[in-house]
Amino acid sequence: MFGRSKKSKTAPVNGASGGYRHGNQRLIELRFVTKAYETAAGPFTALKQINLEVDSGEFVSVVGKSGSGKSTLINMITGIDRPTSGEVLIGDTAVHTLSEGQMAVWRGRHVGVIFQFFQLLPTLTVLENVMLPMDFCNTYPTRERSERAMALLEEVGMVDHADKLPSATSGGQQQRVAIARALANDPAMVVADEPTGNLDSRTADAVFSLFGRLVGEGKTVLMVTHDEELALRTGRTVTIADGLIIDDTASSAPAVTLPAVEQVQG
Repeated sequence: MFGRSKKSKTAPVNGASGGYRHGNQRLIELRFVTKAYETAAGPFTALKQINLEVDSGEFVSVVGKSGSGKSTLINMITGIDRPTSGEVLIGDTAVHTLSEGQMAVWRGRHVGVIFQFFQLLPTLTVLENVMLPMDFCNTYPTRERSERAMALLEEVGMVDHADKLPSATSGGQQQRVAIARALANDPAMVVADEPTGNLDSRTADAVFSLFGRLVGEGKTVLMVTHDEELALRTGRTVTIADGLIIDDTASSAPAVTLPAVEQVQG
């Protein structure tokens, strides 16, 4: 079973309050965030005075056309890029003030990123790919990393493939490995960029159900998607156009029953 019904309402858009509170602890806060780039054609402003609040345990989809600013927004939240002006607060960390080195360490320990094209290292086994964030950040004792990685692979239904190279698994299986890798350091926040864009509908449902389980465990999940129907199945949808949040709406859709991960072989 996936999903939590919420009262449907639209939050203030780009106002001083930023708008959304659900009674849980606030995890993400963007205050008047602007991001501008210099291009051959002149300055380009990708984000314009964005205000956004997300609480722990929310499942939020970010939608918008190509070039709308949604990827830039995610880059601000994950610390991949920093704002031209404004503040990015994640938990008790002012991310926009961190040095590049501090940012990399913070991101590795506190953010799980799931890419559209998986980005598994082809020369490492499935197990070794999942262990990699723990090795990089030294978050768990060496003797515990393999055991933790195996537990995560079991959670996503991939433990029987631990010794395989990614090339020996399907696209859906690689996506589940990528999810396990994103969870390796037990981050409070998981960010997924078009996580179902390259999957068939049944496998996409299984991946989506995994996100629902993470939300049920108290993690915050942000999902970038072009699929408006899929976005409606999350707890909240943030719509971006021309660098502005033009809509921020909670879903009133009922919970959806999805297939168990173990039943999906794709």
